[in-house]
Amino acid sequence: MAASVHTELVDALTVLRSRVAETRLALDVASAGPGRVERAQVLDQLDDYLLPRLRAENAPLLVVVGGSTGAGKSTLVNSLLGEQVTTSGVLRPTTRWPVLVHHPLDARWFSTDRVLPGLARLVGARVDLAKGGTDGGAAGGTGNAGWSGGAGATGGGSTGGSSIAGGDAGETGTDGRGAGLRLVSSPALPPGLALLDAPDIDSVVEENRALATQLLAAADLWLFVTTAARYADAVPWELLGAAARRRVHLALVLDRVDDGTEALVSAHLRQMLDEHDLTEATVLLVPETSTDGGLLPEVAVGAVADWLTALGGDPAARARVIRGTREGVTRDVLVRAEDLARAADDQRAADARLRAAVAAAYEDAATQVERATSDGTMLRGEVLARWQDVVGTGEFLRAVEQKVSGLRDRITAAFRGQRAPEPALAHAIGHGLEAVVLDAAEDAAERAHSAWRTDPAGVALLEGLALSRASGDLRGQVAEQIRAWQSDVLALVEREGADKRTTARAVSYGVNGLGAALMVAVFASTGGLTGAEVGIAGGAAILAQRLLEAVFGDEAVRQLAREAHERLAVRVRAVLAGQAARFTAQLDALGTADASGDSLRTAVAQVTAAAARAEGAAAASAAEPVVGVPGAGAETGRLRGAGMLARLAAERGELPTGRGGRGTTTDGEPDPLAPEGTSAQRTGAPSPERPPEGRLRSWWRRVTGAPQDGQDA
Repeated sequence: MAASVHTELVDALTVLRSRVAETRLALDVASAGPGRVERAQVLDQLDDYLLPRLRAENAPLLVVVGGSTGAGKSTLVNSLLGEQVTTSGVLRPTTRWPVLVHHPLDARWFSTDRVLPGLARLVGARVDLAKGGTDGGAAGGTGNAGWSGGAGATGGGSTGGSSIAGGDAGETGTDGRGAGLRLVSSPALPPGLALLDAPDIDSVVEENRALATQLLAAADLWLFVTTAARYADAVPWELLGAAARRRVHLALVLDRVDDGTEALVSAHLRQMLDEHDLTEATVLLVPETSTDGGLLPEVAVGAVADWLTALGGDPAARARVIRGTREGVTRDVLVRAEDLARAADDQRAADARLRAAVAAAYEDAATQVERATSDGTMLRGEVLARWQDVVGTGEFLRAVEQKVSGLRDRITAAFRGQRAPEPALAHAIGHGLEAVVLDAAEDAAERAHSAWRTDPAGVALLEGLALSRASGDLRGQVAEQIRAWQSDVLALVEREGADKRTTARAVSYGVNGLGAALMVAVFASTGGLTGAEVGIAGGAAILAQRLLEAVFGDEAVRQLAREAHERLAVRVRAVLAGQAARFTAQLDALGTADASGDSLRTAVAQVTAAAARAEGAAAASAAEPVVGVPGAGAETGRLRGAGMLARLAAERGELPTGRGGRGTTTDGEPDPLAPEGTSAQRTGAPSPERPPEGRLRSWWRRVTGAPQDGQDA
């Protein structure tokens, strides 16, 4: 792959990761739960596999050995290496520090954060079952992504008794999470190939299950171990479904297969693999047998040893496996990112819906106040009584039936007299306005709360908050705004009265008196009044308006009333906006208004284009020779049991042409990738006309381009 194409894909995936990390699914809509899972899985796939693998393309192929409790994963790993490097059974209290085995030449690939970043390292720990403990590693784990290594993750000597010790005492304090990788080198493992013994996928410890899932997601190839008695259990197949979706390369090791049941078990397993879209998985059988010193006999692990040794000895095959898994994971990430984009759109829609409910409730409240302050509703009760005190009740009622101008002298005298009823009128107006605004605000809070309570996205936001009622300090806020509005009214009167032509008349009536009259005139309409109130309140408004007209003129009065009413509306809306903000602040804190799948989709499109170019470059270079490590027959890097089955079969004369030998390449040469012997021969079963798992093992044909186990090309 060209370096520029490689860099382009890394850059595009890095942008996608940022967009995914920025996506918050805080509101409880239907897509939020699945979306949060998708988000976490996308980040894990990017952080634990795709980006590290692309940045370290030449790193060894990582084979993660996974499976259920008691499946025999650790025993299998130990048996393949010929030594106890990992604990098994009841001796697995430290599965938060699983063992990663590598060839000595590959040590530096795994001692840095280029592979599995974020997990601390403990170097060189080996199990000593005879002592009941673990030999302490050499000094120096690496601290990655905020983890600290060194002495805290490493111990010296060995510890006996029931503890799996060495560095264990310090490792739980490494970063507060107590998880990392034990790095063990073994010359039995082919260079370019690493084995990681993962925790049980069904561990009783939740952290172990999570770590097992994380490690499997970081694998180039899964070596999934199950037993003949438990291969149909639901838990493994849930995880294998993830392998099918990601198109990860997969090999199943069927452990503890009873003699004579191989064909039946293989046929049923093949059917299940077909149903789960895993027809290209490789199946390897391990017979039921006893252990010697904790290790299975070489012949029992021969099939797995052949398979891994052949893969480890062919750099071209390893490169194809890595590329295939990487491309499958990339496609899976893109699909998940699209799902996440839709979930982000749902968040923004829910945010808008909740905000709209609040806005509607408080807009109605503002309209209610504006209507009450313009339809004569305010000219009732105490306000009307105080206005009558200003003009004199009896004279006022008679004047409604006579010319309004005839009362001008009395009104003037009342405003200029010794008593000052205007403050009482202003107080009555303020008290009335306060009641109107408070009622509207309480009604809006109840409506907004009810709307959120019936919305799944909003009900969770109400927990622990008293939002069904207006805030406790609302009365004080309203009173303050009304006093400020009354000051606005007086300022308008003073401003208008500053004109030379009206100064004398304005002074004769007094600013307070004219201000009180203007407040009454603001509530000029008689809409909403009934019966006698119409005449009384309507007359009051008319009288106030005529008085103001006598001082300022018709047009000026209309302008004053309009401006005074607008200023009142602005102040009321400011108070109501503060009440609405109690709701919307919950959404602001979540940032869901900015949620959008558009940025995710743009990033997905960029990755899609970069991945297509990368795949094209990979296909163009597929025919080029791959410079790698020595083949499987080299003195080092040959797993325990490799070639054992072939030797035994040869001794029994069970390697007829086209049946039990290695496969051949397209040039007719021996194929170093094809394990020796058919699966039936490797398990000691009779050799059928067609190996029962032959179709399952077509994976080798896809990886190597060669026929396998004597099948026709």
